[in-house]
Amino acid sequence: MTDLLKSAKDQVLALTQAAYAAAVEDGALPGGVETRANVELPRDAANGDCTTTFALAAAKAMKRKPRDIAQALLDHMDLTGTYFASVEAAGPGFLNFRFNESWYAGVLSAIETEGADYGRCDIGRGERVMVEFVSANPTGPMHMGNARGGVLGDTLAAVLDKCGYSVWREFYVNDAGNQIDKFARSIYARCMQQTLGEDAYPFPEDGYQGDDIRELAQGFLERTGAEWTGEPGQEERWLPAMAAYGLEQNLPKMKADLQKYKIDYDCWFLESSLHASGAVAQTVDLLTEKGWTYEHDGALWLRTTELLRRKFLAEGKTEAQVDALDLKDDVLRRANGFYTYFAADIAYHRNKFEERHFDKVINIWGADHHGHVARLQAALDGLGLDGSHRLVIVLMQLVNLLQDGKPVRMSKRTGKAIALHDLLDEISVDAARYYFNARSATSPLDFDLGLAVREDSENPVYYVQYAHARICSLVRKLAEEGHPVPQGAVDMSLLAGDTERALIRQLANYCEVLTTAAAGYDPSYVNRYLVDLAADFHKFYTVCRIKGEEPALLAARLKLADMVRSVLANGMALLGVTAPEKM
Repeated sequence: MTDLLKSAKDQVLALTQAAYAAAVEDGALPGGVETRANVELPRDAANGDCTTTFALAAAKAMKRKPRDIAQALLDHMDLTGTYFASVEAAGPGFLNFRFNESWYAGVLSAIETEGADYGRCDIGRGERVMVEFVSANPTGPMHMGNARGGVLGDTLAAVLDKCGYSVWREFYVNDAGNQIDKFARSIYARCMQQTLGEDAYPFPEDGYQGDDIRELAQGFLERTGAEWTGEPGQEERWLPAMAAYGLEQNLPKMKADLQKYKIDYDCWFLESSLHASGAVAQTVDLLTEKGWTYEHDGALWLRTTELLRRKFLAEGKTEAQVDALDLKDDVLRRANGFYTYFAADIAYHRNKFEERHFDKVINIWGADHHGHVARLQAALDGLGLDGSHRLVIVLMQLVNLLQDGKPVRMSKRTGKAIALHDLLDEISVDAARYYFNARSATSPLDFDLGLAVREDSENPVYYVQYAHARICSLVRKLAEEGHPVPQGAVDMSLLAGDTERALIRQLANYCEVLTTAAAGYDPSYVNRYLVDLAADFHKFYTVCRIKGEEPALLAARLKLADMVRSVLANGMALLGVTAPEKM
């Protein structure tokens, strides 16, 4: 709830404006100048804790040198009752502010008072947001891409919740359409082969390979018993039952794998329910009523080209740029009367916005879906649902799995891409969740299995967890010696060293990290922050002795260490990573 950095930045702007008003009244600066100045946090503490560019931004309008403006502001600035001990002019006209002890004390107080809620804010204002992620086809084991999408979606949902959004997690089950037909035909072919012999029945060229299909076929034969004869030409009789059996077996496995991965959903939404309820047909009819469809060669088409043209022109593209995109229309209903996956997808998102009233929808998709993004947004625009603004797609790049720097391509179990359950047999859930969120979704990810299990500072999840465990051990030992973590305020004058102050500023930065992660739909900011915080703590622990110091200094430094422990635990909780007390 308390963001001391934001409060300090706001105070810098207010102090600067007040000083400008006083300088105008005194005749030191010309009036009537409005300027938007930035407030930044210098990387180098020698340049202060906060700096503003007001004098530089106002120089042209005032027709004064920035340095002269900065000096006039200094002459009319009163820091009484603020978070700042001093302010100075620097460089061409920067104003550099330095925090006083009350600000540093406020950071520690906020962490202690708010505990697990430290960093929580209300920028979301209760906006209803759905995060749809993984949504893997239920036709086989989940693979590495699903593993990355799972932790990205789950962690983003946690960050959004922390920032005041009302968050809903959803898995869209593609239990209808071509992939399910292919799934059923793959099982059927394996059943025929197990009955007649491997060479007696051809396997579909586009069928699903893998031992999991063989296992499903064996299970189906055991369930049907004598009813199954293996008589050729019975596909249409058996395919619905085989599809149902395969889904019945696979969905619980998917749920179990994801729960092991610490992911739980508010809803597993079935694509088949859209067809059964008539929602797909109704959605296509609505598009027709609005004039966005036409018939050609017996099929019903969406005027995607026109919808995209309107969308892109509204976003600022020129006519020439749009013409160069080679836009094409999409089939909604085939000549055989079956609706396409795209039609179902439009209906699904109409359900999200119109039926369930989500304000915003965020989908985590693989980068291979990039061509689908604008088309879906434009279709929703055509329905009057403002998909261009309310539907956010986070495109996720590929994962390169390595073992001690060398590529790993095969799964021992299936002979195909590494499955999530195989991965979690090799490394801990903590390592998997940390690494898959370690970089922005838009960046490819190299995941080294060897590094993920190493117990040294090269392994970032170990490095962060070790910092937490180290503090827990320190707190336990000092409590046993009669030095528990003090409650309430400590003497901040004893925490005046550069290392100590830098650590407190890093603790304050946690709030801004969360708001930045939420605004950019990029939870990897949390990972990078935790590594930085752990590094700052290890430096503090090396430079600033705690055990053996005189009581007041021991108490102050112990308090600071324990606040680091609290924020490390908060951040790891967002990532779904455990915060061990011993290692």
